[in-house]
Amino acid sequence: MQKCRLGLAGLVQKPSIYSVPKTGARWLTLYKSQALDMLQQAGVRVRPSQVVSTACEAEAAAKQYGYDCSIKTSDSQEQAVQRPGQAAAMASKMLSQRAKAQLVVAQRVEQVGLWYLAMTIDRENYCPAIVVSTRPGHVQWFDFGFSEGITDQVVQRLAQQLGLSAALSSSMQALLQGLYRVFRAKEASHVEIGSLALGANGSLTCLDARLAFDPAAAHRQPVLFAQRDTQHQQPAEVEAEQHGLVYVPMAGGSVGTVVNGAGLAMATADAIALHGGASANFLDAGGKATRETMLHAFAIVARDARVASILVNVYGGITRCDMIAQSILAARHHLAIALPMVVRLQGTNSELGLDMLKSVHNGLYVESDFGRAAQLAVQLAEERRAEPSF
Repeated sequence: MQKCRLGLAGLVQKPSIYSVPKTGARWLTLYKSQALDMLQQAGVRVRPSQVVSTACEAEAAAKQYGYDCSIKTSDSQEQAVQRPGQAAAMASKMLSQRAKAQLVVAQRVEQVGLWYLAMTIDRENYCPAIVVSTRPGHVQWFDFGFSEGITDQVVQRLAQQLGLSAALSSSMQALLQGLYRVFRAKEASHVEIGSLALGANGSLTCLDARLAFDPAAAHRQPVLFAQRDTQHQQPAEVEAEQHGLVYVPMAGGSVGTVVNGAGLAMATADAIALHGGASANFLDAGGKATRETMLHAFAIVARDARVASILVNVYGGITRCDMIAQSILAARHHLAIALPMVVRLQGTNSELGLDMLKSVHNGLYVESDFGRAAQLAVQLAEERRAEPSF
């Protein structure tokens, strides 16, 4: 299972080829400063840096680093600081352009090279892997055993392939062992160092870091997941998470969707697009949906002013379709949802659920065919949007 393979430009996409999904469950990703702190606590060498929120704090940090440092926001390029007063001036300008921004002042690190390194999951071979790029367009993968971790043999293989000196091999082993401690203890799915500085003496210093964690680990890692910053999430997304729902608003859409299962949700969005429409959201109710969580799901989708129709597409396995039908009726009654709704139920108790919905005719449409259901939802949305507003 332990092997090395090479990736050349055009064959293996360069970072971030291991990026977390953009739909589906809300993965936890930490700020770079949080990620670096975690790696440092695990024994990884990181460059000194400070998070600041005022110009005075930025100047004080720059002075501490002997005015041999850089300053940046979370989404900007680093700017070099080389003399007194420069950090304060730069910070004032950055803070005036971004409300509630946090800045990072980082000490400059002498380097003779800059590498990329990540520890992630090799999904083709069902094992963790080290991914290294020492030059643009050249990526190497080194699989290893999860239980064994970073052994001497793993480091030797990597050192041989990369042509590392004894000093650099020692630094690499210490780095990988620290990354693996975080990878395993914190149940990370992805640990990435986008800029790994190579020192003339064989040292390896992390200039930045990105950590991603699967939401399935949330109940085992409560302290870690408490670090999630919901400030930049839409209130509807935060509300959905609180009720075990996965909700992601999508630009330009008018068809709201309530679906169980990420795969079916993506297929539903594709079907809507195929018939000339666009989804207003991705909402996965999951396999453990209850009447209460479904009511929250309908409330979240219906509150979106862009939504002109709702497509409910449920394949019942663990989820019972009669419960979904009860939720639909309750949502229309208690939440006063007047939007046209297309319902497709398949699977467990689907006949029972469909029987419940047969008596409702005003604005509720039952359709068993996937394509026709999507087409009807698009048509109803277009008709509603064409209605004059007063």
